[in-house]
Amino acid sequence: MSVASGEQSSTPAVRSWTFLTNHAHVLLAIARDPTARLRDVAETVGITERAAQAIVADLEAAGYLQRARVGRRNQYTVHRSGHFRHPAESDHSIGDLLDLFTR
Repeated sequence: MSVASGEQSSTPAVRSWTFLTNHAHVLLAIARDPTARLRDVAETVGITERAAQAIVADLEAAGYLQRARVGRRNQYTVHRSGHFRHPAESDHSIGDLLDLFTR
């Protein structure tokens, strides 16, 4: 039967995934543009603004980012010396990731 008739296709849905998490994507977007609005970061990453806000809060709480108010905008500082949280990568700094993707 056709999908247009309201019935589901017999073809299984393809799940998509990426190697980097949304946290990594947000960190990279901010590293590329430290004065970016969260609305723009969210659009770049492909998430909601609320999700971007939550991720920035996580990154700040973990010490990877610092936020400062400059006029009407936020300016972010990425702490490149922070290390990955997973034991398999904990010997690498966040700066290594930034260097790889922000040249």
